[in-house]
Amino acid sequence: MTTNLDFTDTVALVTGAGRGLGLALARELGRRGARVGLIARDAAALRAAVTSLRGEDIVAEAIVGDVGDKRAIHAIAHQAAALLGPVDLLIHNASTLGPTPLRLLLDTECEDFERALQVNLLGPFRLSKVIAGAMALRGRGTIVHVSSDAAVEAYPRWGAYGASKAALDHLSRTWAAELEGTGVRVLAIDPGEMDTQMHADAIPDADRSSLADPADVARALAAIVRDPAGAPSGARVRADDWKEGRR
Repeated sequence: MTTNLDFTDTVALVTGAGRGLGLALARELGRRGARVGLIARDAAALRAAVTSLRGEDIVAEAIVGDVGDKRAIHAIAHQAAALLGPVDLLIHNASTLGPTPLRLLLDTECEDFERALQVNLLGPFRLSKVIAGAMALRGRGTIVHVSSDAAVEAYPRWGAYGASKAALDHLSRTWAAELEGTGVRVLAIDPGEMDTQMHADAIPDADRSSLADPADVARALAAIVRDPAGAPSGARVRADDWKEGRR
């Protein structure tokens, strides 16, 4: 595992950062020197998250917005630029499962499938469109798509979520191919199963002791971001492979 995990002078933007992995990522990056912008829909949760980070002397800003709403994308990007400056690291973490308990595809409402695509796929596409061009002009930047094993395995009742993540993986590969030579690196990272509210909503009877701590996963993601040789642009990688002692 790479040991160069200094993120000083890095502006990081994390979606879905009010709780779970997103908040853990913001905390991990902030502790390592990054200035972090946290994006989430829940204003109260976001304010609490930012307050907790600032209590650790982390430079953190709250950006309230729904990445699944195309009308919010430019406002999110403009607020991030105004509060923090040009974005160096963009992490697309926000996701939705759709209604729970999870449903078979035949029982999934078209509107619920559409919402999963809006948040999990079109949101990252739209926000990258706004930010990646400026990264390319500066000749540097990293875009991370948080994926899932549901992108590569067909699980009953996970159809809408899995389809959106499979498309996100391919979107990541396409961005990487099109941005080759610009200095912009694009990755898809499978974080594995974590002890989060989303996992509890999906599988309420899961053994929580078997699930990864989001803080541990966040440390692995930071290592991946700082390992361009081990995780080159266009790669789809598993966070488990970068956890302490495994790489």
